[in-house]
Order: sequence, then structure tokens, then C-alpha cells
Amino acid sequence: MSIAQPSDPAPDRVRGDGPYERLIIRGANVIDGTGAPAAGPIDIVIEGNRITQVRGVGYPGVPIDEERRPDGATKEIDASGMYVMPGFVDIHVHSGGKPKVPNAEYTYKLWMGHGITTVRGVPFDDFEWSLSETERANNNEITAPRMFNYQRPGSGWDRPVHTPEDAREWVQWAADQGIHGLKLGAEDPEIMEALIDEAHQLNLGTVAHLDQMGVVRMDAIQAAEVGLDAITHYYGLFEVLYDDHDVQPYPFDHNYRNETHRFGQVARQWDKIYEPGGEEWKALIDRFLELDFTLDPTMTAYLASRDVMRARNADWHDEYTMPQMWDFYKPSRTNHGSYYWDWTVEDELEWDKFYKVWMQFLDDYKDAGGRVTVSSDAGFIYNLYGFSTIEEMELFQEAGFHPLEVIRSSTLHPAEELSKQMEEPVEFGIIRPGKLADLVIIDENPIANLKVLYGTGHVRYNDETGVAERVGGVKYTIKDGIVYDAQQLLEDVRNLVDEQEEIVGEKDSY
Repeated sequence: MSIAQPSDPAPDRVRGDGPYERLIIRGANVIDGTGAPAAGPIDIVIEGNRITQVRGVGYPGVPIDEERRPDGATKEIDASGMYVMPGFVDIHVHSGGKPKVPNAEYTYKLWMGHGITTVRGVPFDDFEWSLSETERANNNEITAPRMFNYQRPGSGWDRPVHTPEDAREWVQWAADQGIHGLKLGAEDPEIMEALIDEAHQLNLGTVAHLDQMGVVRMDAIQAAEVGLDAITHYYGLFEVLYDDHDVQPYPFDHNYRNETHRFGQVARQWDKIYEPGGEEWKALIDRFLELDFTLDPTMTAYLASRDVMRARNADWHDEYTMPQMWDFYKPSRTNHGSYYWDWTVEDELEWDKFYKVWMQFLDDYKDAGGRVTVSSDAGFIYNLYGFSTIEEMELFQEAGFHPLEVIRSSTLHPAEELSKQMEEPVEFGIIRPGKLADLVIIDENPIANLKVLYGTGHVRYNDETGVAERVGGVKYTIKDGIVYDAQQLLEDVRNLVDEQEEIVGEKDSY
């Protein structure tokens, strides 16, 4: 859905300290992003915005070897017993736009408060706004993650894209403006091929939402064969595997512009395909692997479809959801994704069955060596920035990913996807000397329970006090060597929500 008006740009940065001449994080358990197990105690040295040392300083259960510790710190963080990971990378985001998000500060601080240090906008918002905010974020002028700016064909231009020649000319123009890649739909084949070919010649990445209006001519394998780097969501994937037909057997009264039809029927593909795990299924996985194709599912974006009541009553809405966002979420004939006008048990059961098959493909692709990435597409369907990225991690674990694989899918693998067409080495998403100092520090073990990453924490019973309490939440988010108090950022968000409730009124229930 096009946004009528962009959010106000974020204010100049006042949060975050550093970068430091020599910051040392002491005694941490390190999860490096590769899928390797946690190891510690480890000291991490950061000089400016780069990691310069990752040094083991002892063994669990025994005193640290002080002689092994790097010295000369101009700033220290005592991370004894804590966990340090690469900053999270969410590669399907939008900034929100008015009226949902009055100021982009709200969105950015929800991301940063959850340890998200890099995002790919598909797009963030309109062309000029996205260029400006991307530059400010990447120069650390605002409190925001590192931004990769992908744009739709024709955006920012003075004419539409109707021919392959138009497509190539727009890509050349957009590359000159400074975008990082293209967000495509299921374009007509000759347009799709021209856009992707020209993008790759200019080292731009490509990702596509292979929407239902064009997927019959451009499904996931057809798009991959003409060079597409990745699909987002699930559109185009099931269509490759249809058994007995190549068009989804929609009801005769189906209307794509009716969003209950659109979202209700799309889940009813789960039993229209070849046998999951069968010959055709495995052949598709093998071909995707040959093409280095990435799957970016955004499962959290549709999670309300399995249980609208649960999504509507999530812990975070009261304090963290803007009243304007809440109004947008409500059932609506016009708001994109607000399609549960009369959502039934049968609708939810169909979506539950759909998720089981979808998750099996994602897990099988991962097991075969494929790249599957965590991202959120927040701002729709009760899906809130920051929180939904963690929710997506939970869904990956439900799909069969080990928590270490989940963390890799939210750090190194999306970093690889963002870097591969730019022909640049991966600079983040992994903890190694020489890499950018983008890190997450938390005082709970996320491998044992990913829920501790939520900004609202995890409820745990305390045997000593006899009281249930909330634990977890990211403690520090470090981006480009700048240290942010993640809890302070979340407090800022709560204050922004309170301010808007004073202006437009408190959120109501229904």
C-alpha cells in the first residue's frame, strides 16, 4: 500500500556514547553469528567503529586469567556472565508513514531497542525521504540502524516503467541517486529480466514480493532463473509446486482487491501442491541452491491469521503501540492487512495448516544449505516494529531451526544477502576482528529462550521471592562502536506513545 505522507524525519541524535578510542567488553559469552556455540569468557576490543580483538581470557567456573586480558581501555563494559551477539539484521522493513507513525524516531528506537542494527527498507518510504534518512542513519546523525535502501521500479521518477528500455533507464537513474537495490513485484517477464539484469550490472541487490496478480507469469523459480536474488514472504513459492494446475483454484467470486479474499484464500494452497518432501519438492530446493537463492519468509507478518485474538492482545500493545497504529490495525475495508472483518475458526485452521507446510520447506531448505533470513514487515496485522523481529525468531525455532541457526538467520545470513550483489565483503553480522562493531549485549541466555530478547522481557517465577518477574530485554545495542542503552531507547518509545495518546486519545478496545 502506498503511504500518503511520510513520517516526520527523526530528530538529530542525542542518545548513544562513543565511538571510543578503545572500548573493551569484558568477560562475555560470545555467540559469533556463524552457528557456532557460545564461548566465554571473552574480551572484545573495539577501536572506533571496528572490532580489533576477540580474545579468550579463561574458562567457565574458574577465575579469569588477568594476564591474558587486553589493556589500555578508554571505556569498559563489564559483561561478565552476559551474552554478546552480532547486531540483528532485519531485511524487510518499512518506516511506517503517517498517520500510523507521526515521527520515524518511534520506529527506529523500537528497532534499536531490540538490538536491530541493520535494516533493509523495501522501501522505507517515498524515494527522496528514504535517501535522506538512509544517509543520516549511516552517518550516525540520528538514532537508527544502518540502512539499506531498496526502491520499487519507477519510484522517484517522472514517468512510469512500461518497457524494458524504461526499466533499464530507471535502474541507471536510481543507482545514480544512491539506492542499494530493487524491491520488485511479479513484473511482466520482459520487464523483470531487464530490471534484474541492469541492477546486477550496477551491483544492486534484488528482492521480490511475487504478488498474486503477476505470479502466474513470474513465480519463484521463473524469477530465480532470470537472476532474482531473493523472494520475500511466500508468494511464488507454493505456485511452483502446484499439482494438477498452475493457477490457484480461487472461488468464482474471488476479488483480489477484497483483502479478506486475498489473505483468506492464499493460505488455502497448502493441500494443492505436490507431496511435501517429495521428488518435486527436493528438485526445487536443489535448483534454488544452484542459483544461490535466498528465502526471506516474514512469517510474523501473517501470524495474526492463525490467532487474531492472541495477536491483538500481545503484551507490548499497551505501552508501545501508537494510538494511530492501533486504529490502522482494526478491521477495515481499506487499510492494508486489516482484513479480519469476520475471521473464523476455519480461516485460522487453514492458516495453521499452511504454516506447517511452509515451515517444512524453509527448514528443509536450510538443512540443504540454503539461506533463510529473519525479517518482519512490521506495521500491519498487529505486527509491531522490533517485537515482531523477535517473534520471527521464535517462528524459525518452531519451523525446526536450532536457536543458533535462528541467530545466524538474523545476523550473518542476512548480512551475506545484503552484501553479495554489491561485491563487497561482509562487514557485519559476524563477530570477528576487522568487522564493524555492531553488537547486542543481553544478561540472559537467548539460546535457552529467545523470548528474553523481547523489549517487554520474559515472565519467570522467582523461587527466592515467590513472585513472578520479567527478565531479559536487550541491555546494550552497539552500532558503529556507539553504545546505546537499549532500555533507555524503549523508555523513549513509551514516552512518545504517551505523548500521542495525550494528543489523539488513548487506544480503545473492541
